[in-house]
Amino acid sequence: MIPKYFLFEQLQTSYKKEIIGGFTTFVTMAYIIIVNPKILETAGLPFEASMAATIWTAFIGTLLMGVYAKRPFAIAPYMGENAFIAYTVVKVLGYSWQTALGAIFISGIFFTLLTVLKMRSWLANAVPDSLKISFAVGIGFFLTFIGLNDIGLITLGVPGAPVKVGNLHNIEVILGIISFLSISYMIIKKVNGAILIGITGISVVGILLGVTQFPQKVFSSPASFESIMFQIDIVGALSWGFIAVIITILITDFVDTMGTLLGMGYKANLLDEKGNLPEIEKPMLCDALSTIIASLLGTTTAGVFIESAAGIEAGGKSGFSAVVTAFLFLSALFLAPLFIIIPAYAYGSALIVVGLLMIAPISKLDFSDLPNAVPAFATITLMSFTYNLGIGMTAGFLLYPLMMLVTGKTKIVHPGMWILFFFSILFYVFYPY
Repeated sequence: MIPKYFLFEQLQTSYKKEIIGGFTTFVTMAYIIIVNPKILETAGLPFEASMAATIWTAFIGTLLMGVYAKRPFAIAPYMGENAFIAYTVVKVLGYSWQTALGAIFISGIFFTLLTVLKMRSWLANAVPDSLKISFAVGIGFFLTFIGLNDIGLITLGVPGAPVKVGNLHNIEVILGIISFLSISYMIIKKVNGAILIGITGISVVGILLGVTQFPQKVFSSPASFESIMFQIDIVGALSWGFIAVIITILITDFVDTMGTLLGMGYKANLLDEKGNLPEIEKPMLCDALSTIIASLLGTTTAGVFIESAAGIEAGGKSGFSAVVTAFLFLSALFLAPLFIIIPAYAYGSALIVVGLLMIAPISKLDFSDLPNAVPAFATITLMSFTYNLGIGMTAGFLLYPLMMLVTGKTKIVHPGMWILFFFSILFYVFYPY
């Protein structure tokens, strides 16, 4: 019954592949269990309650994605949006975290309405193939950059040289490099579960060498999030001064989700002959509802994680993979000490490998066709070099119609692209630089 429901035969997958895919996605994004509440703690949200809210949001959103949308995408509170709320909205602008959650709730309602009315899927289908390819490639470079930073091979530099090579004498950097090479070798040899084996194996090596400390306890009691649940301030969020914040949240989430779905859909061969993701409104609805749920539980904007690409590369093709990831998140309520010891050099090396695999579609970009190449190039480079997917994607939405306009090719521009063009202008105008 389950294989038929999740279309195992049609997708040429199996229980084994889907379980490995689900595990791989989870271990590459398990850091969110700790990182998200750590960031939100600076905004005044209690750590343990915020961690519980993060886990429950990831469980509900990812389970919804697997069962309803039947896609191998995991949902959790977004990185980037959490920092925006904590550092900009609360610390710099001086608003309360309750008001910020109110804005997230409003954006979730708005996204749900747009999805039900099929406006979001209409806009997604308006994106040309060159930009869809650039989303996949840009995500690949972005994941690579994150992974290189995670293992310590790239670190912060100085003004004029913002990044530099890390300390190659550092044992964690060495372990990260060894893990990358090991995973690459296993993929070349077509070893099933290569990424998961690599993450687990190097973590064990780190524990044996004393680089990573094994937790004193494996099981923990689930934390309560009653203190932050249903604490949204909708009235405060609707004040005139907060409009810029709402617009930023709306456009950032809208663009991130669209680009991530199209980019990963392209790489996973989930797009149809027209280059569209079939029934894209289903994963978009899961994303929208997850954002509403996140705000009510007491955490920030939730959406599809690009780390899902690791699970897809490991073999996850159906919604069953997402279901596995969802229940692993739920188990983290009780096994948090075990999951959070996965070191950055372990999942970082995996992200580098996934980045390598994600950039493969770049060969399909025709760089001699400059009207298409310029927007694609801007998208790819800015997604990575600004460390912000939304910046790169909106740059593509701005430049594509402009390139078609100046070259007299406006007839091939889908009307939806002009709407995305307008949204992108708003994004750059209201973005809190």
